[in-house]
Amino acid sequence: MNICVFGAASSEIDSKYIDAVEQMGESLANAGHALVFGAGGQGLMGAAARGFKKGKASITGIIPEFFKEADIELIYDDCDTLIYTETMHQRKAKMEELADAFIIVPGGIGTFEELFEVLTLKQLARHKKPIAIYNIDGYYNALELMLEHSTDERFVKENCKLLYSVFNDLQSMIDYLQADIQIDFTVSQLKDG
Repeated sequence: MNICVFGAASSEIDSKYIDAVEQMGESLANAGHALVFGAGGQGLMGAAARGFKKGKASITGIIPEFFKEADIELIYDDCDTLIYTETMHQRKAKMEELADAFIIVPGGIGTFEELFEVLTLKQLARHKKPIAIYNIDGYYNALELMLEHSTDERFVKENCKLLYSVFNDLQSMIDYLQADIQIDFTVSQLKDG
């Protein structure tokens, strides 16, 4: 299974996140999975890649050409395949295309945007791929509360909670991804309007 990992590119984050994501990558590789990611060499992107590499998995990095030109982000230099795109939109589209499942680890604005894009696409029945949010050290507790509040206030349909799962435990998350449970809702059962 090609697993797309979305997460922080920053190297200025606490090592507890870096260590957990590196361990996650190695565990997923040892379970026979490959990595698709944004090709970053630092932060949690770099940690995921190092973990998958330790487990001797295939790594596909996808990054916009202008990142290289503008020296925006350090590129992970040990990708088996490195794909350059023109735009951020093309980068995300390629990651989404190649992925069989998504894991969202802690991150910032870009990671939030990636999460909500794959969640929205699943809500609109554009894919049925598993979406796992890895809640390392409670990082996504506030996000869970926000989504619950949005559901309570009827901005989000109750069925949308079935489109993703939040995990505090690595093995439970791996089991969920490997189970690849298909949710067959119509768009109208997931979205008003």
